[in-house]
Amino acid sequence: MREARIELLQRMPVFGGIRADVLQTLLDLCPVVSIPTNAYFFREHEQADSMFVIERGKVAVLKNWRGQEYLLKILKEGDCFGEMAVMDLSPRSASVRAVEDCTAIRVSAANLYKLYEQDPKQYALIQMNMGREVARRLREADDRLFEWMGPDANMSHSRSVQHAQDQRPRTRPARPTVRFVPHSGHARPRH
Repeated sequence: MREARIELLQRMPVFGGIRADVLQTLLDLCPVVSIPTNAYFFREHEQADSMFVIERGKVAVLKNWRGQEYLLKILKEGDCFGEMAVMDLSPRSASVRAVEDCTAIRVSAANLYKLYEQDPKQYALIQMNMGREVARRLREADDRLFEWMGPDANMSHSRSVQHAQDQRPRTRPARPTVRFVPHSGHARPRH
């Protein structure tokens, strides 16, 4: 089972180029969670500190708008979600619900920090890979938005998008600031 999990991680962009021994160390630290059909891994706006790698099953990524959930994407075995939480420690930007029974590897920021203590170069590569994955998804979202608006979007359409943005609440939850403490090497949220 361990070798299958290592192979699963090695096929993922987030863990591309990471040595098998490092992945084994990470797997030793990370719990495997089971989520039944229709249960949530997490909900939008909840505090966050971990990402998940789907080992079995499918999930729906959902965005809440005006009291209704909208499907953003379906993810399956080998996909991951929640990387932004590991990177910025901000509340969840979407909800994730199991559409069938799932098992997933939960990778927390604390687990990754333990990896940093053992192998900073491999840790840095994972962080860089996560940044690339988030950037790829942002480009994909930009493309979908452009397809929706089209190259000939008129100003009235643009104004309606701006109006929708203006209707969102202006206040955001406080974000913890991560600071590096040089003597101990710990990154801790500062409030």
